[in-house]
Amino acid sequence: MDQNEFFPLHDGIGLRELASHLGAELHDAATGERIIRSVAPVARAKPGQICYMLSRKSRDELQSCQASAILCDPALSPIVPSHIAVVLTKSPHAAFARAGALLHPSAMRPALVTSLPHPISPAAFIDPTARLEPGVEVEPMAVIGARAEIGAGTRIAAGAVIGADVKIGRDCTIASGASVIAALIGNNVIVHNGVRIGQDGFGFAPGPRGMLKIVQIGRVIIQDDVEIGANTTVDRGAMDDTVIGEGTKIDNQVQIAHNVRIGRHCGIASGAGIAGSTRIGDGVLIGGASGINGHIEIGDGVQIAAMSGVVGNIPAGARYGGIPARPMKDFLRDLAEIMSRTDERAKRRGEKND
Repeated sequence: MDQNEFFPLHDGIGLRELASHLGAELHDAATGERIIRSVAPVARAKPGQICYMLSRKSRDELQSCQASAILCDPALSPIVPSHIAVVLTKSPHAAFARAGALLHPSAMRPALVTSLPHPISPAAFIDPTARLEPGVEVEPMAVIGARAEIGAGTRIAAGAVIGADVKIGRDCTIASGASVIAALIGNNVIVHNGVRIGQDGFGFAPGPRGMLKIVQIGRVIIQDDVEIGANTTVDRGAMDDTVIGEGTKIDNQVQIAHNVRIGRHCGIASGAGIAGSTRIGDGVLIGGASGINGHIEIGDGVQIAAMSGVVGNIPAGARYGGIPARPMKDFLRDLAEIMSRTDERAKRRGEKND
């Protein structure tokens, strides 16, 4: 089994105990004593590791798989080679996520860069009026501003900046180089390296001698269990608040403009940009590199394909794609027509060259 100094192997857990933790069932009770220490993909899993599969597309990879166990739907168990223990679950992807969290807890949020002899480094600057609950960890070169409040179990990593009056809940991580100003943050929030929260929104008015800056006096409100990827930016509101709802996960390099309100349990992939004052419902999925126009509403459960350009409201439950974004069936039909015309032109050019 490959060793990994960044994310070391678990000491080991019996497969029976692991299956119980996952709410899954062993296909063969006799395999319950196998020891699992890590997770891996099917293609390169080795003894002591557990993997998962979602479809029969993994059939070829299974032939060389050496995993000790695999998570899969009962319907797929017949194609698993006999040397791999089968753990049955209707939700193998979710079960694999829970297994990874159990086997590699240190990888679930950014680790501290230094080994601290004490929770708070003497090389950090903490304003004397700031309030830190017991158990807060602060690394060198971090700055915590006046009257800031930080809850127990929260990590402030090297070089992070926490502005005046910011409030951060418990068990959060503010990773290296991140900055948080004009913000209220809930519990169990992860802010990755280089994230910028609470800076000015892009607000200007045309004047006789150029652009006039519009004051930005709102806040950023981030609810519990949110995760924000590296180098993402979340602007504070102009006069209202920018809000990110509970459980929402945001990828790297996403731009969220002033006064945007994002609902609960949304997923926003890398490179997406959301313009000001847009309202996004609960459970919305936004593909990478999508652009979302300002002052529009996107309903609950909407799915937006990658590289889409959304210019108007989208009703709840709809699936949209393309530029401009339109219902998925219309987008796919238009795409098929474009490809057909392109193929026809290429064919005619080929005949002419002959």
